[in-house]
Amino acid sequence: MNNNLVTKNQLLFGLSLLGCSMMLNANEPKPSPKLTEVWQPVPQKVSAKPIPSDAIILLNKGVDVNAQWQHTNGDSVKWHLQEGILTVTPKSGSIISKQKFCDMQMHLEWRAPRKEERAANAPGHANSGIKIQRRYEVQILETYGRPIYVNGQAASIYKQSVPLVDAISPAGDWNSYDIIFKAPRFDEQGELVKAANISVLHNGILVQDQYEIKGKTMYVGEPKYFDAHGCEPILLQDHGGKISFRNIWVRPL
Repeated sequence: MNNNLVTKNQLLFGLSLLGCSMMLNANEPKPSPKLTEVWQPVPQKVSAKPIPSDAIILLNKGVDVNAQWQHTNGDSVKWHLQEGILTVTPKSGSIISKQKFCDMQMHLEWRAPRKEERAANAPGHANSGIKIQRRYEVQILETYGRPIYVNGQAASIYKQSVPLVDAISPAGDWNSYDIIFKAPRFDEQGELVKAANISVLHNGILVQDQYEIKGKTMYVGEPKYFDAHGCEPILLQDHGGKISFRNIWVRPL
């Protein structure tokens, strides 16, 4: 028998089977695109300007500062407030929000004083910080044109993560931070299950990209998760410099 003929017949038979299969498939009903449509739940409508309509406003014109903030010992706020701008009174102590937060989107604007606005004995770098959940610090520091260890410059996760770029404005100009924070998770035994995670935009520029926080901010020693915790306040630090704040709001996620 001619082997070439056998091969040709096998090929023709295979093609005929494929053709039949294609005809059968063509006759099958096509799945509806509606099978992959999701209709519920409907996202809440939120307007974006000037502040998201679902945000909790912690500092702005007309906001009662003492309704939103207190010193860490429970005293009323001793910082200077004028036209919605809150300025650190050095050595009066840090302040914390009265509300506690877990996962959140936070917006905050801050400004370092110009050289001529500083007191004679003020530190060379006007210094403060945002401690999320009273533990995890995003650095606020006047570092425009000033050399400093880079995991301690403005917009660093202090002593942990160097900002991707330096986006700071000069002293006297306002800086903005937009922060997305995901709180750490702990199991019933208090063991860490998932580390905290943070992204930061400094003046609209991404400088921290989903950084996994190593633990509580430490000035000396390595960071670690010392204790399990739930939602906690935001702390604004008094570190001896007359840093000013305005337009602080939070969206719990």
